[in-house]
Formats: sequence, C-alpha cells, structure tokens
Amino acid sequence: MIMELPNHIGVIVDGNRRWAKAQGLPAMEGHRQGYRRVQQMARWLFKRQVAWVTFYLFSTENWQRHPTEVKYLFKLFENSIKTETSKLVKDGIRLLFVGDRLALPTPLPKLMAAAEQATKAGRKGNLVAAINYGGRQAIVEGVKQLARQGQDLRQLTAEQLKTSLTSRELPDLDLVIRTSGEQRLSNFLLWESAYAELYFSPKYFPEFDEADLESVLDWYSRRQRRFGGD
Repeated sequence: MIMELPNHIGVIVDGNRRWAKAQGLPAMEGHRQGYRRVQQMARWLFKRQVAWVTFYLFSTENWQRHPTEVKYLFKLFENSIKTETSKLVKDGIRLLFVGDRLALPTPLPKLMAAAEQATKAGRKGNLVAAINYGGRQAIVEGVKQLARQGQDLRQLTAEQLKTSLTSRELPDLDLVIRTSGEQRLSNFLLWESAYAELYFSPKYFPEFDEADLESVLDWYSRRQRRFGGD
C-alpha cells in the first residue's frame, strides 16, 4: 500500500529545556540541540517529498521567558538564517516566515526578508519558521487590515479573511506534531489547523528521531479524514 503523505505538516517544537535538564545540561544546550533537530527533521520530510513544513519556534507568549534565554534564541535564529540560506538555495528549498516581525530585534527582520527573497525560486519544498507568532493575534490583525482597506466586515467571508493573514501563502495543515507529551495547540496556526490531524509524542523534541517521524507518517496514512462528511 502506498503511504498517503500530508501536504503540510506543522511541528510544535517543545521540550528542549526539559531535555537539557534531564541530561544535566544548561537550557541553552537544549535549544541548540533542538535547532539541529529542526534541520534534520526538515531534511527527512523533504526527502519524503512533503511539500510544506512549518516549525513553531517562538510564540508571542515566549517573551515571558527570562531575557537571557530570549536573547539567546534570537541570536540562534540570526546565526541560522546567515548560515542556512545559501544551503536552502542550493537544495531548492523556499524559506518563509510568519509572525510579527516589527517587535523582533535588529537585524532579524532584514535577514528574514533577505532570506525569503534569496530562496523564493525554490521548488523542492517550503520551509516555514513561525517566529513571534500567535494564532489569535494573527486573525485579529487580519481583520484590522481588512477594516483599514475599507472592507465591509458585515459581509466578510472566510476566503477574504484568509487573504489578509500573514500566513496567507500557507495551505491548510494536514498534520500537527507536538513533542514533549503536551496535548494542546498553544496558539499555533489556529486558522490553518481547523481540520488537521493531531499527533502528540511523549518524546522531547531533541530526541524525536527519524524512526519516530516514520511512525507518525504511517499513523497519518491510516487516518480517515472526513472533513465533516460521512
């Protein structure tokens, strides 16, 4: 039987700090290992010809963390964009970002825009990083944008609202994977996950390996997706 693959997979990266604590390591090492796993997981999925992969890397709620940790994460994002963009161009992978860039420290917004421009011709996969992203806020901002454009909100349709979201280029999610045993969406792509299959792994993200991914994809292929029908 041919395995039916998702077109768009969302990954809620969770458990980096708890993994590090369990290993007797500092939290920052957990984030570093989590970044390496993001790189690997993206390769595994594109190798299987999954077209879209979105990683939830920093939520609007993550600003509540210790300033030192937040600063480290932003530096990690900055360095990864600088080092990975040329590789993505070579591999034919398009890089996109969703989230509020205005609150991000320099030089992140410019680096993000430059990386999107450099990789826009990629046709072998779409890699999306959700940074400073919140699903509720994204929907609210989409409505505000339509209001500023003079849209009659009394006649608003789902299709119109979709075009105003920062994530408008993303197709709906088929599968959401969350690691670390937590079982919630945590404000991740709420619009796009309306009919997504949800898979919650007990493993911390740095230890979620290719065999685990294969098990999830096999589980997904056996799901009967009815979308409200019989």
